[in-house]
Amino acid sequence: MSDKQDWLAAARAAMEIEAAALETAAARLDGSLIRAVELILGSTKVVVTGIGKSGHIARKIVATLCSMGTAAVFLHPAEAVHGDLGIYTPGDPTVLFSKNGSSRELLALVPLLRDFRSPLIGILGNASSPLASQVDVLLDASVEREADPHNLAPTASAVAALGIGHALAIALMCARDFTPEEFGRFHPGGQLGRNLRIPVREAMHAGEEAARVPPEAPLRDVILAMTARPLGGACVVQEDGTLAGFLTDGDLRRALTNHDDIRGLRARDVMTARPVTIGPEASLAEALERMERRKSQISALPVVDGAGRALGILRLHDIFGGSR
Repeated sequence: MSDKQDWLAAARAAMEIEAAALETAAARLDGSLIRAVELILGSTKVVVTGIGKSGHIARKIVATLCSMGTAAVFLHPAEAVHGDLGIYTPGDPTVLFSKNGSSRELLALVPLLRDFRSPLIGILGNASSPLASQVDVLLDASVEREADPHNLAPTASAVAALGIGHALAIALMCARDFTPEEFGRFHPGGQLGRNLRIPVREAMHAGEEAARVPPEAPLRDVILAMTARPLGGACVVQEDGTLAGFLTDGDLRRALTNHDDIRGLRARDVMTARPVTIGPEASLAEALERMERRKSQISALPVVDGAGRALGILRLHDIFGGSR
């Protein structure tokens, strides 16, 4: 049995080989990808097919295309001749995935697809294969070698094919000007869809639900307000309702750490004067990004209107569907 460190070295080498295969495939993309996009844009749907491991890649790309606004269906090449060709409307393009480009099932399918006037887009691992000579658009997914030590298992080739499929889907997404709002409509049941569909105002803690203190409030009053409304923060609010700052549990701990006597401290002495804020009409996805795309992540945001008036607090827990 080889040394355990050899296992780790093989795993790292595999990922490096796959990464290099992706980089090479990206560099090969050219006008053929644009032609493939144009063919799909002009249709009502695209049919995607493949067999074996390539079939699994094809199914994944169908799911990705559908989620990004391109109607797509998977066609099993062996089932096609037993009635499944009925999914075609004349002119529907077909994307064919194949590592070697010599699959008998796919080659037998080509003349049948021509009867449906289907433009053929090949994502193929062999640009000199029989199938490559018969497609209308060729996207080269060939790799120098597979990632396993014996150069056998379809690993790097599968990653390259998947990467080109993703590239095609994303190019179509750009061509359609596909928006985050549309993405959310196609994902109504998941967390991602929820974050894209629901505005902050529907998940935030507003008005009296959130702790609010004036800038001159003693630190003791701040602690009592945050204890009564335990949302992880308090809005420090001017008399006119504008947000002066935000004070979190972490700010309180730092105040206790840095001061031997906190009796003279006021909210303005401890608060963050220019906190990260969010508007009520922003999506939960935007709020999550503001919380996490920072060197130091935060778990609560003050919500303000266009005039800077404090409206409430949104917590990370609220974004992930916690009860209010």
